[in-house]
Amino acid sequence: MVWLRLVTSALVLAAIARPRLTGRTRRDWLVVVGFGLSLATMNWAIYQSFSRIPLGIAVTIEFVGPLTLAVLGSHRARDVLWVLLAGAGVVLLGFQRTGLDVLGVAYALLAGAAWAAYILLSASTGRRWAGFDGLAVASVIAAVGMTLPALLSAGTSLWDGRILLIGALVGLLSSVIPYSCELVALRSLRPAVFGILMSLEPAAAALAAIVVLQEHLTPVQWLAIGCVVAASIGATRSATPGTLAT
Repeated sequence: MVWLRLVTSALVLAAIARPRLTGRTRRDWLVVVGFGLSLATMNWAIYQSFSRIPLGIAVTIEFVGPLTLAVLGSHRARDVLWVLLAGAGVVLLGFQRTGLDVLGVAYALLAGAAWAAYILLSASTGRRWAGFDGLAVASVIAAVGMTLPALLSAGTSLWDGRILLIGALVGLLSSVIPYSCELVALRSLRPAVFGILMSLEPAAAALAAIVVLQEHLTPVQWLAIGCVVAASIGATRSATPGTLAT
């Protein structure tokens, strides 16, 4: 599934962007290769975590990456307050059970580290590559890097029509659209502020679970959502245009 979503995003973005590869500096290529590797690692690690621990807890642990980035990028007491509020919400949202699989937690932490690298490298890629050129190239690099593991692990089941269709839809909805929007956002937002805004992801996952899976929230989980939403609003409203810029 990771390979299918990466291939889908690579094909769609390459067709739309038609990236210009000539005239690039060595630094341009180092940045985009690192971006592609972070994409592959982030997606692979979080799916490995999903197979071992509950999805909501995995996403919550993964958020340690962007949250750490937000803490390191904070320069004012008010920034730290929003980070702490977002962190409290994420902890409340994921505080559901104990006895978690150690390997599953480790994969979620790896995904979080790759997520932090993705944020930084996406911002750098956006500055060095026009339009969606960098994202398209990075997606191709990520897809190529995952090809051999995917073929070895999935075998002939990879070519099942239903799996191919689901993988293409997941790639479009989970990679092409959000990654493109994030690349554009990171051209005008500091990575630290972007990291705080990403605290909405666990809350969004919990809300989606209500609609799709009928998994209703407890009062503590609603409180958690309130914390992360308040932190995201506070981080953006209190930032001046100068602090929002990369």
